[in-house]
Amino acid sequence: MVPKDFIREIIDEDNASGRFDGRIHTRFPPEPNGYLHIGHAKSICLNFGIAGEYGGKCNLRFDDTNPAKEEEEYVSSIKDNVRWLGFDWEERLYFASDYFEQMYKWAVDLIKKGKAYVDDHTADEISRMRGSLTAPGIESEYRNRSTEENLELFERMRKGEFRDAEKVLRARIDMSHPNMNMRDPVMYRILHSTHHNTGDEWCIYPMYDWAHGLEDSIEGITHSICTLEFENHRPLYDWFLDELEIYHPQQIEFARLNLTYTVMSKRKLLELVRKKLVSGWDDPRMPTISGMRRRGYSPASIRDFCSRIGVAKINSTIAIETLEHAVREDLNRTSPRYMGVLDPLLMRIENYEGEDEMDVINNPEDPSAGRRKVPFSGEVYVEREDFMEDPPPKFYRLAPGREVRLRNAYLVTCTNVVKDGSEVKEIVCKVDPASRGGDAPDGRKVRSTLHWVSAKHAIDAEVRQYDKLFTVEDPLSMPGDFTEYIDHDSLKVLKGCKVEQIVGKLPHLSRFQFERLGYFCIDPDSDPDRLVINRTITLRDTWAKVKGK
Repeated sequence: MVPKDFIREIIDEDNASGRFDGRIHTRFPPEPNGYLHIGHAKSICLNFGIAGEYGGKCNLRFDDTNPAKEEEEYVSSIKDNVRWLGFDWEERLYFASDYFEQMYKWAVDLIKKGKAYVDDHTADEISRMRGSLTAPGIESEYRNRSTEENLELFERMRKGEFRDAEKVLRARIDMSHPNMNMRDPVMYRILHSTHHNTGDEWCIYPMYDWAHGLEDSIEGITHSICTLEFENHRPLYDWFLDELEIYHPQQIEFARLNLTYTVMSKRKLLELVRKKLVSGWDDPRMPTISGMRRRGYSPASIRDFCSRIGVAKINSTIAIETLEHAVREDLNRTSPRYMGVLDPLLMRIENYEGEDEMDVINNPEDPSAGRRKVPFSGEVYVEREDFMEDPPPKFYRLAPGREVRLRNAYLVTCTNVVKDGSEVKEIVCKVDPASRGGDAPDGRKVRSTLHWVSAKHAIDAEVRQYDKLFTVEDPLSMPGDFTEYIDHDSLKVLKGCKVEQIVGKLPHLSRFQFERLGYFCIDPDSDPDRLVINRTITLRDTWAKVKGK
């Protein structure tokens, strides 16, 4: 059961009082000017989750009011992300641009009421004239234009008779208002730019603050859930709705999500993409939903993370280890186990001939996942770091004369080392034939278990190991440009890895565990001639550090 937070408490109170006649109708309103990130995932889970819990509805609506920054690619990716997270807007897909004509008519209504006027000042001039938190703004000399002149100019703006930014339409409110958002905000600007949805039908576009509340009103939204930066904009939204005398949703603000070692600004993420500091919006080091999907995060783990962190009224920063813990927990339950060797060292077993198949459980956390057969032969690959010719104390893995277990196979003892100069080229071992399956019949214990892959049956793979993109917890708070703090070792590409054949048959984005190594997934770059695997996350769980243990 989802714990009650202050938003759900407000909804309960509204239902108890009969407000909105018991309806619950939310919306997720992204701007299609970039790919969604983990912060948007929190909003998606909140809005769609509340609608589901209360038997209500949730719209997917694109706030597409700025064609200069919006692209159809972003629209497609957002729809794909919402579906992948497990939510369905059914037939309720909307665009702000669907309402441009109605918004224009309402703007005309405000002009007729003397509540809006056309201004000829530039954006910089308007900004300077707004004043400050301690000084009132300065009224524009165009503020008292006649209704007739404003109507004529606004119509000519729509017809395309003026250049970009030559004129704007402003609300006529109060230039001395303590809330600077109320100081005659701009409602429309001129922008001769092709829109992804309306083409060249319009050359004036509504500002976000003018459009946002109107969209909620048109769609009959009951609870307009926004992040805290919109709290100071709420009086303006209320003013527009009150002046137009139209349906009034309730806006509720909550704290946005911030993660350590991450930037959550779409503008900053776009900069990373454009400067080619990452491979794209879906780079697995990016906090985008597409990037996390490609890295191997599951939708269930992201939903679980969003549920765990809850909903608050005060901004805070969540340790990225909290997200990683949610990912590990889900992948541990759901991921099949395979074997892969990232830095292969050949082991030749001198007293073993022929081939065999070992019976292996697919997931000890999920008995329903079944078992599989893994080929075994007289030559196998093991990890180079699992062998030392002259081991230090407390190194319990393979060394000359030492016995270890090959997982699900045999106990082996190293009898010889083949070298080329100082480099170990292969190791020679003997198996205990009576230890098939990995256990000795006399019950003797060994200190270490190694994973392996049959050399004859292994296939080659390229493994990409990802780490945090930044070297500091809060790159935007550091001096200089935030890109100076990128960890250029956050991606390491390993060639010539050896993995089980079954891994090469998995579909793109399949998630699994390589035993002893971590969680991985098949990258979309893979094709029949090239297997590319992403490391999602290591097996080591740092959750104890998060809890201060």
